[in-house]
Amino acid sequence: MSQYAGMTREQGDNQPICDLRSDTVTRPDAGMMAAIAAADLGDDVYGEDPQVNRLESSLAERLGKEAGLFLPTGTQSNLVGLLAHCGRGEEILVGVDYHVNKYEAAGASVLGGMALCPLPIAEDGALEADAIKAAVKPDDSHMAVSRLLSLENTHNGQAVSLARTQAAADAGRAAGLAVHLDGARFFNAIAALGCAEQDLARIPDSISICLSKGLGTPAGSVLVGPADLIARARRWRKMLGGGMRQSGLLAAAGLYALEHNVDQLGEDHARAEALAATLRQLGAGTVNQASNMVYFTPEDGRHAALQAHLADSGVVIGAGDSGPIRLVLHRDVGDAGLDLATEALQRFYG
Repeated sequence: MSQYAGMTREQGDNQPICDLRSDTVTRPDAGMMAAIAAADLGDDVYGEDPQVNRLESSLAERLGKEAGLFLPTGTQSNLVGLLAHCGRGEEILVGVDYHVNKYEAAGASVLGGMALCPLPIAEDGALEADAIKAAVKPDDSHMAVSRLLSLENTHNGQAVSLARTQAAADAGRAAGLAVHLDGARFFNAIAALGCAEQDLARIPDSISICLSKGLGTPAGSVLVGPADLIARARRWRKMLGGGMRQSGLLAAAGLYALEHNVDQLGEDHARAEALAATLRQLGAGTVNQASNMVYFTPEDGRHAALQAHLADSGVVIGAGDSGPIRLVLHRDVGDAGLDLATEALQRFYG
């Protein structure tokens, strides 16, 4: 089932009391809005926006990388990263259900002429070292040139361990591949693993980090990595239409989020655990929880009925017609929102 199943334009027109469809629905709080309003702005395409410059350099330094690049979206951040790593006719090894392969409209292939080689994903969200080694192509003119390994952390909420991430990266590098990490929820992974940020950041060459999910900004992602790669990525950003002008309005939100919101991600994970426990206690179906996500498959198949019942209670979910339902906890769902969802579920299954 697509993670976007059940998301309609009509549902997005008004903010519900408790929206569990995704952490992308978060809105700036008063402190973030104040930071946006106070931002000192310049033209970023000229390199003159102080907020953007500060965001790029400070996040790169925080993660032990040489440089950073601010982009409008996570999809574009991943794409310019892949384009900076690879040329036309070269190949990217990636998990079959990773966002780069499944949910980015094949942009790497359509716009970059790069081949995507999908690999099976282990139960913990990792790629197996042996699968990576087996997928690397020999030096044969009949085949694409294997150039890049693209990892993901978290994957479906699962924080892939440092050891497993390192093993995958080592296998790729042994075969001459560079390593990119789709770290859309990088800081959720850090919170779940309980490690230092640079412990994970040092493993890949480049990382795409989204600011508009659990961190709560209105838009924006940052690509960090080696200075020469980021310079190539900046040119690709311009070519793809991602060069913005007074984008310090968004960068100011990102700076605020990195200073104030990272430490709160563990609260989202705790509420996800509580919601999963409620579903298990109700015997409502198969339940899996990881970081801020709960995947729940109703055994009775009443997806539409559950979605309608919750909506009447002010709780919005993306249910689809079958398969697992993804429930995502985030900073706009506090204890009151969790209580509302819990009570609505208890009434439905009571």
